[in-house]
Amino acid sequence: MSGSTRGRLLVATPPLLDPNFVRTVILMIEHNEDGALGVVLNRPTRVALAEVLPRWGDLAVGPGVVHVGGPVQPDGMIGLALLGTVDPVDLAGVTELWPGVGTLDLDAPPPGGAGWIRGVRCFAGYAGWGAGQLDAEVATGSWFVVDRHPEDLWSEAPEGLWVRVLRRQPPALAQYAHCPGDPSTN
Repeated sequence: MSGSTRGRLLVATPPLLDPNFVRTVILMIEHNEDGALGVVLNRPTRVALAEVLPRWGDLAVGPGVVHVGGPVQPDGMIGLALLGTVDPVDLAGVTELWPGVGTLDLDAPPPGGAGWIRGVRCFAGYAGWGAGQLDAEVATGSWFVVDRHPEDLWSEAPEGLWVRVLRRQPPALAQYAHCPGDPSTN
């Protein structure tokens, strides 16, 4: 393993034409010697979170819909919480990933108390890689690995995230934001 991508973003490179990952931005939740797991941030559905998980609907971050998290276990759901603090938390049903962000036990009720959870985004399915698989894909140029900004996770316009993330990179990488949808037409 060349280095963990945990907490960073994977941005699909223009030649990556797998329909599951074309122009996706993936938040990496875990990456270790056993494999990697992340959720696609820029594939919102039209299904309101409140329709699927009513008790979490009031906490949904705009646009308030379920997102397609990836092709693995599409019937499962991963919930991310925007926490009300960057200090370490000890909340039932919340596992802190890094300061200000945690995963949720969606079968449990939302934690009580005002301000503990400022927002929720839920993902149907996830993107997963076996041991060494993601490292190989990065090495062969399928993914750019970049730092996340807090607003990436909670964007109210997630469809444009691929371009926005690329545009803020150094020039050599930012130029890819202008690549046409079909690179062969360039």
